[in-house]
This record gives sequence, C-alpha cells and structure tokens, in this order.
Amino acid sequence: MSETKAAAVSVEHTGRLQKPRTVSMEEWQEARDELLIAEKEATRALDALAARRRRLPMVKFGTTYTFDTPTGAKTLLDLFEGRGQLVVYQFMDNGPDDHCPGCTAFTDNIPAAGPELLAKRGVTWVTVSNMPLAQIEAYKARMGWTVPVFSSRGTSFADDSGAGAGFMLSVFLRDGDDVYRTYNTTARGVDRILWVHDILDLTPYGRQQPWEDSPPGWPQAF
Repeated sequence: MSETKAAAVSVEHTGRLQKPRTVSMEEWQEARDELLIAEKEATRALDALAARRRRLPMVKFGTTYTFDTPTGAKTLLDLFEGRGQLVVYQFMDNGPDDHCPGCTAFTDNIPAAGPELLAKRGVTWVTVSNMPLAQIEAYKARMGWTVPVFSSRGTSFADDSGAGAGFMLSVFLRDGDDVYRTYNTTARGVDRILWVHDILDLTPYGRQQPWEDSPPGWPQAF
C-alpha cells in the first residue's frame, strides 16, 4: 500500500477518542476503491462457499423426536409445516432462571418478518431448546420474541444434531416422510449471520471486541 493509502487508514488522536484520520475526498476515494477490490474478492469467495454448500451430500436423520410446543407434541417432520426445508437453531439450556446471553443475542437478531420471508421460499425456521416449554414461553414473552421456540427436552435431538449442551444451527431437507441433514454450523459460523454484526463490521469502530484487528486505541467496549 502507498504512503497516501496507508495514511488514509491511520489514526489521529482527537480528544479522548481515537478516530480515523481526516483526508481529502480524493485520498478517501483512492483508499475506498482499493478496499472495494478486496470486498469484491471476498464476495466472490463467499459465493463460491455457498455453491459448495449447495453441493454437500446429505445424511438421513431420525424423525422420532417429540418436541413440546404450545399447540401440543410435534415430531421433527411436523416442524417442516409441509415445506421442503427446515432450519433449526438449538438454543442452549443453562438451567432454571438462566439464559445463554449469546443465544439471546442471536434470537434478538432474527427479524420479525424473517420466518415469514423464509416460508415464502419453502424454508421453515424453528428455534428449539432443552429448556422446559414453560421456561421457554416465559422467556419468549419477556423478550418479546415472535419466532417459534419449542422444547426438545427429554429427547436426544440436541446430542444427535451435535449441539449437545451448546448451540448449533442445522439445516434439514425433507423427501416425503424422510428427513436428511444437509448442513450445520456453530461458534463463528452462527455469529457471522447476525444482522447487527454485519452492520457493525461496516462501521469505523466495528464490533468493539478485543479479538478484532483494530488500530491502537480503538474502543473495545464489549
């Protein structure tokens, strides 16, 4: 990178808060154009990864689980609601009166219209947890969530899906009465689809988390 471009991403101290250096419009546009090249490369790489996901093989998955829902017991097949694809987020069970902050933040990030928009594409969204249904319903009401959240308590679904005592996002495909798992992810794989993180990654101070590669003096409030 040239000295001019390097200067455009260097920092200067203004008061108590570190800020990006102020440059001319020409210098800013030069630096922005250079970053755009890298962004387009990253976009093409993400497109290529999505293409690989669409070509993953699938594995047959059991359908004998019984989930506790506000409208009665439902099987995994029932959760599809007649659609061909199902996405399930396993919300951690931390015990009575304790709720995973990460799973809470993830669920907070699900747009109110999200499940409906997915349904129009033939995809059903469901959040499940090993928490008892009464605990789930109370927390859902407290948080103001509208996303469907069911209980997998008493089943081996969390273990069989690989979530165990943790959290996981799993994708299923239905062929008649047969269910197959096509994809799963956890940790940063789930983190990357949070709307708020996608927006924060566009801002000067980012997510303000210690692991981020930020200039010296950048705020790390979270």
